Amino acid sequence: MRPIIELDQLRIEFGKRRILHDIKGALRGRCIGLLGPNGAGKTTLIHTLLGFHKPASGTARIFGRDIRTEIKEIRTSVGYMPERDSFIANQTCVHFVRLMAELSGLPSEAALERAHEALFYVGLGEARYRKLGTYSLGMKQLAKLAQSIVHGPKLIFLDEPTNGLDPPARKRMLELIREVRDSGSASVVFSSHLLRDVEECCDEVLIMKDGRIAAICDLEEERRANRRFVEMETRGATPEFASAIGSLGCEYAMTGEQRVKLVMSDGLEVRDIYKLAAERNVQIRRLNYKRDSLEDIFLKAMEQ
Repeated sequence: MRPIIELDQLRIEFGKRRILHDIKGALRGRCIGLLGPNGAGKTTLIHTLLGFHKPASGTARIFGRDIRTEIKEIRTSVGYMPERDSFIANQTCVHFVRLMAELSGLPSEAALERAHEALFYVGLGEARYRKLGTYSLGMKQLAKLAQSIVHGPKLIFLDEPTNGLDPPARKRMLELIREVRDSGSASVVFSSHLLRDVEECCDEVLIMKDGRIAAICDLEEERRANRRFVEMETRGATPEFASAIGSLGCEYAMTGEQRVKLVMSDGLEVRDIYKLAAERNVQIRRLNYKRDSLEDIFLKAMEQ
């Protein structure tokens, strides 16, 4: 599968200060999380991929197109939701989204039609003729999302899309991001400092620290790999019960009198563990899969 984004020794400098340090990597996910502490270089990377900053050396490619030589072609196929608002307060939302569609290359009539469609899609259909200056924070975020998808891009950059939203608005925003991801019509780059939001939406994560790549993680692969780690809280467990688990081909350890940790062998299912417990008159009161959370992965990357 060809990468969506390729970073090839990309270096960005502002004056004498180096912001991105010869970063290299390839990203293929349907929804790519971009994580890192403040000042890690996340927004600079997005702006560079959009052609706002010229690389000091190296390059990057989006869908195989080089940002140094093909940025106009790249911009027609990407959408961008910035972190900061950049509205004309007295402009109606539908005319704002229409303007952004025209700037992305759509003819005026088609741009207006797509603007209506995009605003109904994000839930602003009834408020599309209101002036942007009267919008709440949540509505402004949805308006920014609408303008980023109005021209039908193949890749959408979302910079802190849930920033400042209350729980219902945040839930709606994440639902929309997952809908775009699952539709297959566009890939998403989701930059955020909220690990939970990224974990809910993304299947791949790029973690940055001090202008460098700290880790690139395939979350789907991590989830599959860690699914075999099990923790059990039991009643009536004995060392003989633990040994019986071992006879099934599992690695195991008793942690406390009634707690068992094990790595399930290939071909073994949870129902087999329950069957063994029933035969030994052991109650399994709680069973959890143990896997590294995105927080664990992030903290390990920050420590390296």
